[in-house]
Amino acid sequence: MHRLALSRRQLLQAGAAASVLTAPWAAAQKAGATPLPAVGAPYPLAAVPLLGGGRFVPAQAEGRVLVLYWWASWCPFCAQQSPEMQKLWAAQQDRGLRMLALSIDKKPEDAANYLRQKGYTFPVVWTSPEVARAYPKPEGLPVTVVRGKDGRVVQAEKGQLFAEDVAELTRWV
Repeated sequence: MHRLALSRRQLLQAGAAASVLTAPWAAAQKAGATPLPAVGAPYPLAAVPLLGGGRFVPAQAEGRVLVLYWWASWCPFCAQQSPEMQKLWAAQQDRGLRMLALSIDKKPEDAANYLRQKGYTFPVVWTSPEVARAYPKPEGLPVTVVRGKDGRVVQAEKGQLFAEDVAELTRWV
């Protein structure tokens, strides 16, 4: 069987060509993009309605580590990271970890159906315009921000976190 083999050089050239083609679009997207919050910066919280009922209120995270996780049901990288986030939630919530996953799906039903299909139980809010004002999504997807016990950002990542990266978030709990 004959396999197509690309050299590292060919891959880099293809990536460079793709970046030239997408540069105008990317620049337009970045113009209004929210940057990742800086490590050490205070991260204020707001009360928001949870999918499936109930509310997240800031007092729930007071003096506790809070993981904020922006995701979408259609995002292939989120599909890889979300099972790890569920494992983190299941293993660490009794130790005080709090989580607020923010779905950027177009409709709340899409997010709710996806969560039900996958059996995810971490707290999720659908990012309505009101929620987006309270919790502006930083550039990228997925995005993970860890708010420390003191209310300040201790870690902020854009892009997929792998299993070992998510497991390492326990160091903040």
